[in-house]
Amino acid sequence: MPVQQGSLELLKDPIAKELLQSNIPARLAYIGTDGAPRVIPIWFHWNGREVVMGTPLKAPKLKALKKNPKVALTIDDNQFPHRVLMVRGKARLDPMEDIVPEYALAAERYFGPDQGKAWVKQLRGMISSMARVTITPEWVGLLDFKTRFPSALAS
Repeated sequence: MPVQQGSLELLKDPIAKELLQSNIPARLAYIGTDGAPRVIPIWFHWNGREVVMGTPLKAPKLKALKKNPKVALTIDDNQFPHRVLMVRGKARLDPMEDIVPEYALAAERYFGPDQGKAWVKQLRGMISSMARVTITPEWVGLLDFKTRFPSALAS
């Protein structure tokens, strides 16, 4: 019996594991302070339990996430048939007096080790602190359009 949509066990699926280690930006959905929905691309790091992101302390999304921490996050690929990992949870915000360590790890994953380190060094010249945004999955969905279809297509 396949693991049901919504189960955290889906994080153990090989497709989910691949997407969580990919260099594809996540799409973070949240409700803005004006009540309108937002979706933004964002780098992320998966630590085996949580999705961790870093953002400057002046980022508008922080005010919105303080007001309403409920978020959705997707990571999908650009190949057909598409594979999509969907995560829902609440964002926890922790200000830091430096670059978020997981952000630095993500920079190396996205850019490669040398360029990632160079980017973090350059960023330190622009900002001295960040917010660590952590999402602990509460609901997980996975689509691969081979064995896991959206409910509208499932038989």
